[in-house]
Amino acid sequence: MSTTSEPGSAQGPALRLDGVAKSFGPVVALKFASLDMLPGSIHALIGENGAGKSTLVKIIAGLYQRDSGVFEYQGDVVDFSNTAQSKDAGIAVIYQEPTLFPDLSVTENIFMGRQPTGSLGRIDRKAMRATVKDLFTQLGVNIDPDRPTRGLSIADQQIIEIAKAISLDARVLIMDEPTAALSGVEVDRLFKVARGLRDEGRALLFISHRFDEVFALCDTVTVMRDGEYVATSAIAETTVEEMVHQMVGREVATLFPKEPAEIGDEVLKVENLTEPGVFHDVSFSVRSGEIVALAGLVGAGRSEIAQAIFGVDDYESGTVTINGKSVRKHDPAKAMDLGIALVPEDRRKQGVVLDTSVSRNITLAIRKTLTKAGLLWPTAENRAASHWAGRLEVKTNALDTTVGTLSGGNQQKVVLAKWLATNPSLLIVDEPTRGIDIGTKSEVHRDLSRLAGQGLAIIMISSELPEVLGMADRVLVVHEGRITAEIDRADATPESVMFAATHSKAVA
Repeated sequence: MSTTSEPGSAQGPALRLDGVAKSFGPVVALKFASLDMLPGSIHALIGENGAGKSTLVKIIAGLYQRDSGVFEYQGDVVDFSNTAQSKDAGIAVIYQEPTLFPDLSVTENIFMGRQPTGSLGRIDRKAMRATVKDLFTQLGVNIDPDRPTRGLSIADQQIIEIAKAISLDARVLIMDEPTAALSGVEVDRLFKVARGLRDEGRALLFISHRFDEVFALCDTVTVMRDGEYVATSAIAETTVEEMVHQMVGREVATLFPKEPAEIGDEVLKVENLTEPGVFHDVSFSVRSGEIVALAGLVGAGRSEIAQAIFGVDDYESGTVTINGKSVRKHDPAKAMDLGIALVPEDRRKQGVVLDTSVSRNITLAIRKTLTKAGLLWPTAENRAASHWAGRLEVKTNALDTTVGTLSGGNQQKVVLAKWLATNPSLLIVDEPTRGIDIGTKSEVHRDLSRLAGQGLAIIMISSELPEVLGMADRVLVVHEGRITAEIDRADATPESVMFAATHSKAVA
């Protein structure tokens, strides 16, 4: 790719927002938001969930219109009344989970709605395919233009969206949490593509909660808090500590507030759990008051083991025992009755009902205990929901607020509240802080530590090594479906965990 401008060049902003405000009735989403995106630069936008990042992006994309403030694009004052206007102007948004047509080919998705035609008015598929091949060559990726998009990885789908944006000559690209579901290799590829686009003179906005990625990729960072602009800094001139303080408005004393807990009797016992091709001969136990982490690389089989324990997935052989009672396999209802709760990795698809209220979501798993004469009484539902929403400090204006309008961190708290309302003996949490901001991460960690202190047995699945090392009493490392190491908290280091995660032989 040819270089037409250096990162952070002295050109005027490709896109500029200054003092932008946006309200939805009595709810103020943005008070004073500002952002300058320069050509040939990658600009990070960070802030806690609820800071206003998504609202700002939706104004740029034409989904919302500003109430006040300045919005300039390529030097002109603009107001996009819909997403088509934003796209036509040369702005593209790459979301965490792209929305492609699964039964159409890669080429058809890229040219959807604007297929070139030949002299007889027929779609020129040869020209489309040739253009797509050139686009992928330019991006340095190898994706078959003719294959359907169904079954493609999230990473490949994001590349397709980027290729579509380039084919439209987008000058501003916004990547909203693009790495949340990607492996390390996929992140490296995405970053290589992003740097190439920057070096062509395009302006990129990168939204992420992962500070290591912000420092690895970006040239500049803007921090937002409570709907307002806080600060903009060159990456080379700031630190993680300074960014955290700007985001939360306070010092985060510790991200992993692990408190000592009394380790009690055995709650869960797993023996020789096996499902061919998925996991093999898995055996371990968890005691009351103990947080046991399942660590390992993506695809190692950690989530599958947890889902088998809970009964969502079947397994061929082995046994699961909770408080001395056998758990019937492939029977989630029985697992729940025996005191097992599972907070799934994908909270939006599996953890909450987005178009339903906070109170209804929190009480979903205990509704039968709240009914009288077959009727669900709203007062009982609200009483139960209020208790758990208060206990986990769910930030919401009212219990009848739709869960889909909450921030990711508060949605996660609603999922936790739902399962804690069942009064479990064992809580399984899969990626408990994925996609949530640093302040809320600390709150979730504090909740888990407090629950362990109250005697709850916890299995925590996490791909973040600092979270594993900071919260676990014991670390079980999974590699290719087998537990290759059991490491006590005092002995757990990044090196010991990663060695076991990448080697099939068990280590001491």
